[in-house]
Order: sequence, then C-alpha cells, then structure tokens
Amino acid sequence: MNMPSPITRRTSRQIHVGDVPVGGGAPIAVQSMTNTDTNDVAATVAQIQRLQQAGADIVRVSVPDMDAAEAFGKIKRQVSVPLVADIHFDYKIALRVAELGVDCLRINPGNIGREDRVRAVVDAARHHGIPIRIGVNAGSLEKDLQKKYGEPTPEALVESAMRHIDHLDRLDFPDFKVSVKASDVFMAVAAYRLLAKQIEQPLHLGITEAGGLRSGTVKSSIGLGMLLMDGIGDTIRVSLAADPVEEIKVGFDMLKSLKLRAKGINFIACPSCSRQNFDVIATMNALEERLEDIMTPLNVSVIGCVVNGPGEAKETDIGLTGGSPANLVYIDGKPASKLRNDHLVDDLEALIREKAKEKESRAGDLIAREA
Repeated sequence: MNMPSPITRRTSRQIHVGDVPVGGGAPIAVQSMTNTDTNDVAATVAQIQRLQQAGADIVRVSVPDMDAAEAFGKIKRQVSVPLVADIHFDYKIALRVAELGVDCLRINPGNIGREDRVRAVVDAARHHGIPIRIGVNAGSLEKDLQKKYGEPTPEALVESAMRHIDHLDRLDFPDFKVSVKASDVFMAVAAYRLLAKQIEQPLHLGITEAGGLRSGTVKSSIGLGMLLMDGIGDTIRVSLAADPVEEIKVGFDMLKSLKLRAKGINFIACPSCSRQNFDVIATMNALEERLEDIMTPLNVSVIGCVVNGPGEAKETDIGLTGGSPANLVYIDGKPASKLRNDHLVDDLEALIREKAKEKESRAGDLIAREA
C-alpha cells in the first residue's frame, strides 16, 4: 500500500511560483481559480483562504481591468498562498500586478500586441522574478489557425503554443509553463503529448470546461490520469462547474490514487453489501466531512465485513473491519481494539486524529534531527 509510484516523470525545467517549485521533479502542484468578483476583496480573500485550507498550492485570480488590478494588490497582502494573475490583452495590467507582488502572470504574449509591449511585460517579469504561464485553449484559437486546420486539433493547439513560446525565446526568457487545454479529452491528451516532446518547460495540465462536479471529475480524471501515467504534468487544475474547493479535493485524490502526492487521508472503503455489520456509506460520508482538515498523509480502510476487511486493514495506518458483536480496529496492521456501532464514527474519528498527530510529530522530530 505504501509502495512508491511506478511512474517515471518527464524531466522539466523548474520554475517557482512564489515559494512553490513547479517542474524539475518537484511535487505536482494542485491549483484552482477564484470565481468571486475580484473587486470584492473580502469575498475573494475568503475564498482563497478556503482553497488554501483545502490544500491548494497555488490560486489563480482573474484580473480583467485596472480596477481589478488594484483590488488584486489588496488581496495579495491578505493571503499567503501564491497567486497567479489571469490577464488577457492589456499589457498594462500585467505591469501593474507585477508591481503589486503577483507570483505568476498568466498572459499569452501573442495576444498583447506590439513587440515593445511584450518586451515590457517580460522585462517586468524578469525584474521581479515572476514566471509566465502561457495558456492555450481550444475555444480561443487564433483565426488563421482555425482557418488552417478547419477546427481545433492537437496540432493547432501546439502550433498556437509555440507561437507564444517564440516570443519568450526571442527575449531569452525561459521561466514559463504552458497549458494546451481542450474540453475534448482525446484532443487535450494528444496536444500535451506532442508539446511535451518539444519543450523543456513545465506543463500545466487541465481539461478545460470539463463539466459539473460528477461529470467533470470523471472527464478530468480520465484525461489527466492518462497524461500523469505517462509522466507528463507538473501542476494541475481540475476545472469544475462547482465550488472551487472541490477542484482541490479532486486534484489531490487523483494524485493520491497514482501515488504522486500524499496529502491528507487516503480512504479505502468498500461499496457495502448485505454482509456489512455497520452502515459503511453513512460512516464514510461522516468521516470525509469531519476529517477534511487533516493534511497529514494517512491510509485508512473502512470495510463492512470480515471478507476483505482484515487484509485491507493490515496494509493501512488504521483499518476498520465489520464484525459482530463489535467491529475490529487495526492500527499499523495489527488488531488494536473493538468499536461498537453506537459511537462508531466518534470513536474512529478520535483514533484517526490521534494517529495523524503521531505521524506529524514523528515527521517533525525527523526534520529536527536532520537539521
């Protein structure tokens, strides 16, 4: 259960978004984007803080005009997670947020006009140590590429990306990451595979406009999962028409399933059947809701009967196996105690929190000894 991931990741150049390394073998960063009005500073700050509490490594904020740029500066002063400013067309907005402490600029060089304007943005990014994210989307390809290819294709996405990259190459600015997103899984996967062979920079993965919570999670998991299994991807955003916090949860669950990130609790739970000795579904719903605040990596199995329960429990930090008249709890693979159904969730939550504190304390002691 605790074996390392068998995935060999693509070698990429490392950049830093604030204090978060992206690429170069760093942990795959999970990010989301605010959907509040950026000019509503209080609401945007509150949402960013919720995203950070859910584990977000990076948060992107749309900055459509100069008023939003000034609001961005106020927001930046009130949060600690690195912020990316999402900017289109107006290079002056990029220059302003660079002054206000932005950690990364999401701006396509080819969309901001004359070469002197591109140079101004790049010079500001270089001066402030800010990386750039080039973001290509199948829904907004250049008109000549739409005419050339007839419709969005993987090749069209990559050609568009390379045009923007050429601007930065001419100005000797290598500190950027790139995304080539499409709502079609096959198109996005093919585009990323093509681009991964052509550049050394980190890749920002996403299936754009994936859908609602359920359908978008499925589509993103399939598309991003295919790429991550190939070793492609240095940061991810799961695009859902849902609370942005759900994007962070899904992103980490995706990485945990591939053993690429360990953050929070990895639950192993049976779908339940008539053999169950407690209500598995209700128990899992309650545990997931109650334990969202735990960021310590922990494997917990919740199995309703003795068929698979002991085997799973022996491979996890804490395992619950249904039994009669009481359910058996394993800690570190060994039988430890019995829990009755009347206080099952409360008792199990307490054991999990105790185990998380123990692991966190051990990790802290190890760091102190190494220092």
